[in-house]
Amino acid sequence: MEQHSTILAFRTSGAGLYPITHDVAQWTAEAAFASGLLTLFCRHTSASLTIQENASPEVLDDIGAWLDRLAPEGAGYAHADEGPDDMPAHLKAVLTGVSLAIPLVGGRLALGQWQGIFLAEHRRAPHRREVALHLVGA
Repeated sequence: MEQHSTILAFRTSGAGLYPITHDVAQWTAEAAFASGLLTLFCRHTSASLTIQENASPEVLDDIGAWLDRLAPEGAGYAHADEGPDDMPAHLKAVLTGVSLAIPLVGGRLALGQWQGIFLAEHRRAPHRREVALHLVGA
């Protein structure tokens, strides 16, 4: 068994789901493993990771709208140190999670045909986000 790790950085332009599958798959391919397990970890508390449909933009829009209903701004949160979207962003990260595990089969990520990896930015302002990748395999 071998291990490889890196940190990928992504720039966001505000709230939304940003596709990162290509960047993750490209780094994974460079390891040239036939099989293994890739772990992704978002290094933030107001952003997260998810695997979701990669074909219909309406799915991503609906997920964003749903998260806004579950964790709305102006709901009387005690924590608002960085503005009214701060606490809702933390709650959205709790709901969606900050880590993923994806098998590597035949040298490729074992994602389904309609699955993509997305970085979920939960803040309105642009940010630089980091995702740590760790690959174990052979």
